[in-house]
Amino acid sequence: MSIAFTKLPGLDAARLLAVVEPVLLAHRVDGVELIWKTDRGGMVLELTVERPGSRLPGQGITVDVCADISRDLSAALDVADLIGPRYQLIVGSPGVERSLYSLDDFRRFSGQVAKVKLNGPLEAEGALGKARTLRGTLFGVTDEGLIEMETEYGQLRIPHDRVTEARLVFEIVKAERPGHGPKKGAAGKAKKNPGAKPSLEERNRGAVADAAAHADEKGETPSRDKKVEH
Repeated sequence: MSIAFTKLPGLDAARLLAVVEPVLLAHRVDGVELIWKTDRGGMVLELTVERPGSRLPGQGITVDVCADISRDLSAALDVADLIGPRYQLIVGSPGVERSLYSLDDFRRFSGQVAKVKLNGPLEAEGALGKARTLRGTLFGVTDEGLIEMETEYGQLRIPHDRVTEARLVFEIVKAERPGHGPKKGAAGKAKKNPGAKPSLEERNRGAVADAAAHADEKGETPSRDKKVEH
């Protein structure tokens, strides 16, 4: 087991991971981020976790789960004595706008909207040739390791090494009130073809919406980060 992203300045990262990873395994979660940082109250060790293979950020990561992990990890860190007595441990979910790190992240969250920052514009003409930030729907990863993404510039294939930062984008879909549907066009005849098949994007969005509804029934929908401070 490994953690997708670590930032541990001044700490023995290898020894710290050797303490953290068995705790994650015992609680059947994957680590997303492990960050050592300063805060107004002093030093903070922040850990975000998720259920393996989850396609809905934070699904299954309840406050109780975070509290259990925090308790066990705190005890393990005290025994290892890697950090010292004065620090704060925070355990939580990565939130609905989860950062994306590995190619597996881009595969797993296919069908969801993401914002991707590049280390420079892609080789293209027009506005795309100047864009350093892209927003659109993820469509997975090709066999060649290229990230597929539907954007305002069309469907793109982006090399992973061009990505400097990426995260999911949380969007609230507002339900239309009765009698307040979308206005017709100038011709007044815009109608949906009842026999038309939904697009790949519509099917993917539907699958994500179904997963969110299912999690909501269980009280697990991550409307905000769940964090426990120890």
